[in-house]
Amino acid sequence: MKHQVQSILQYLPWLLLLIGVDGFAALLLWLTDAQAFYSLSVVILLSTLLLFSVLCYVLVRQEQKKEQAFFAFLYFPDEYHEQLLLKATAQAQADAIRCLGRILRDKQTAYTGLQEQLNDYEEYVESWAHEAKTPLSLLTLLLDNRRDELPAPSLFKLDHIRNRIQESVDQMLFYARLKGVRKDYLFESIRIRTCVEDLLEDYKPLLDEKRFEIVCMIGDDTVYSDQRGLRFLLGQIISNSIKYCAQKPKLCLRFFRKDDCSVLSVTDNGIGVKSCDLPYIFEKGFTGDSGDGRKKATGMGLYLANEIAKELNISLHADSEWGNGFTMQLSFPIVDNLQKCQNDSTYCFQYTASKSSTPLS
Repeated sequence: MKHQVQSILQYLPWLLLLIGVDGFAALLLWLTDAQAFYSLSVVILLSTLLLFSVLCYVLVRQEQKKEQAFFAFLYFPDEYHEQLLLKATAQAQADAIRCLGRILRDKQTAYTGLQEQLNDYEEYVESWAHEAKTPLSLLTLLLDNRRDELPAPSLFKLDHIRNRIQESVDQMLFYARLKGVRKDYLFESIRIRTCVEDLLEDYKPLLDEKRFEIVCMIGDDTVYSDQRGLRFLLGQIISNSIKYCAQKPKLCLRFFRKDDCSVLSVTDNGIGVKSCDLPYIFEKGFTGDSGDGRKKATGMGLYLANEIAKELNISLHADSEWGNGFTMQLSFPIVDNLQKCQNDSTYCFQYTASKSSTPLS
């Protein structure tokens, strides 16, 4: 209704002019023959109202057709919709509409070309990342089989290089996965202790080299999540703990349940994060001002971890004191009414917890 009134208001001066002419004619009739004026006053009033109503209806319909044709032309700026818009508008606007159509079609063609180039680039990057996994797997196999034959310093350097390359490749793949249109997350029951132990085994050479003390207080608990996404998320947190560790590094992992969620807490005693940087650690490319150790950081690890957490409905809450460690809490929603779907093998469930961050205990 409001939109229709606005359509009428743009013709208000002409409508007022029409009413004024009608009123002037009625005044002349009254001056000429007052008795005839009184006899025809009802007819004059009704005809005026009828004429005004018909004009308003015609104008509103015309504006609606013009608006529909204009939006259709914006979404599909081809010549067919351009002709429909030209029919719905005045001839004086024809040149402007044709010019707009040419510009929109040129922009659409350029956008389509850029989109195709972007898709080709993404496919190439993903293909390269997958191809890079083959030599990485061979390197891992070689290091596992010849571990006793290699000198300890060389073995550590090779392990470090392998882990860094593997982490970079995983980041690239998950970034492409996040930006993709189709999602292939498989939600299933995951034993959180097994997931953590597998990750610690992957980072074992670096943890041993840094002489980490590992404290794992996780029972036989399960969460419902995507295995690959959760491993990547935890891997970014553990990797940061290794990169920014203290003299006597310690890593503590604890799992506990609250009323509305399950929480996995990962705490280290490393250099931590300054309070001024803490609100921005999940932003893309943010490295902060937390010492020389972060000068070579890309600022992508925690950004990707946070994006994956959003996809998996996991809340991340970080807390740190500069020079006194870093804590990251992962809050998993409690899953209720778990059941198999009839038509596929994925799990269907309801979340009973919100996605809001969970305060530290």
